[in-house]
Amino acid sequence: MNKILVIDDEEHMCWALEKGLRQEGYQVLTATRGRAGLEIIRNETPSLVILDLKMPEMDGLEVLVKAKEIIPKLPIIMLTAHGTINTAIEAMKLGAVDYITKPFDLDELKIVVKQALKVSSLQEEVLFLRSELKKKHGRIIGNSLAIQEVNTLVERVADSNATVLITGESGTGKEVTALSIHHLSYRREKPYVPINCAALPESLLESELFGHERGAFTGAVARKLGRFELADNGTLFLDEVTEMPLSMQVKLLRVLQERQFERVGGTESIHVNVRVIAATNRDPVECIKDGTFREDLYYRLNVLPIHIPPLRLRAEDIPLLTMHFLQKFNPAQEQMISPEAMGLLMTYEWPGNIRELQNVIERSVILSQGNDIKVHHLPKEIQSIQTLANSKNEVDQGLILNFPDKGISFDEVERELILKALEKSSGNQTKAAHLLGLTRSALLYRAQKYQIKV
Repeated sequence: MNKILVIDDEEHMCWALEKGLRQEGYQVLTATRGRAGLEIIRNETPSLVILDLKMPEMDGLEVLVKAKEIIPKLPIIMLTAHGTINTAIEAMKLGAVDYITKPFDLDELKIVVKQALKVSSLQEEVLFLRSELKKKHGRIIGNSLAIQEVNTLVERVADSNATVLITGESGTGKEVTALSIHHLSYRREKPYVPINCAALPESLLESELFGHERGAFTGAVARKLGRFELADNGTLFLDEVTEMPLSMQVKLLRVLQERQFERVGGTESIHVNVRVIAATNRDPVECIKDGTFREDLYYRLNVLPIHIPPLRLRAEDIPLLTMHFLQKFNPAQEQMISPEAMGLLMTYEWPGNIRELQNVIERSVILSQGNDIKVHHLPKEIQSIQTLANSKNEVDQGLILNFPDKGISFDEVERELILKALEKSSGNQTKAAHLLGLTRSALLYRAQKYQIKV
């Protein structure tokens, strides 16, 4: 419910506006002096202020400036008489969103209030999305059967109000999936609000989720709205939900069941209409066995499960993803990647999944300076795949292709591989380790194991 503050030194004006606005479903607060109104702004955080320009002690312009210092984005509508229109225009330069001339029609004022609240809501959402997301939404890119199934499932569950639990390794695109669900749903025009449950300590996480009242704890100088309130009628994305402390899991379960909560330090029950999407890079069942995740919360969240497969299990999507990132990081030029470099990308295991691939392509675009991306533009750990394959081929041609009748052990193959790498690097331990995809200490350990002098 939007809260409107009326500041006017005429008590009958406050009474009339309070009565008229309450009929529209607003909660209305009133003050007959500027200082009293500023105190209400500090304590109650109204959604909008209707402010009279001419008042004793502190006039409307002074109240406007001080109110903007408390809440910079607070929408304020000025009330002015015919003879003070120029002053009202000055008030708009100072941050007022509109002005109404006395005497005014109450229906006209209601329209102005409704429009101001709508604009304020849109501005808050835009600012929030820019600061929190800083990314585009869209479908997960890929032609593999696994990703086609994920995208089909996303489309089917989008308009449901049921909770969704997205699982998958880090970097597979869980938040992209959550954004896709939101933007395909009927809630698309409402806020999408993410929060990383692993990034905040328990004391701050509760305040971030549910908000707090002024004075609830040290440093709480004003009321703060939580993510649940910000996401009202929209979507709340709980990332890394299995990292949430057990005590917070109990509170989250209650909110999911009852659709209401209290701010920290508050007693008022706040009802919200929020679609919850959660995600984790861990196996929730294993977390339940470990005692770090509540089983009842798991079943409450896992109404519509979606699993995102890792990139190594859908290598056929790597060329399409690579082209997408090339276009993203160098849109002004049609940059290509050599077949040899693409072959290495297809062979690499990608422990960081799509996020790692994106970083690799961004780095390669910078290093290639607009030219086609070659093998030497790729990170060393990816280049080493080719070197290691070549080294193994040499061993295959020596020990394995000429397989002795008595057989051969894996230790003998590994020993031969180390000898070949040391020979190729002219005895340089660091280079030999790099050729084998090992650290120098790991190479020395294996050389000592096979009594190889290095």
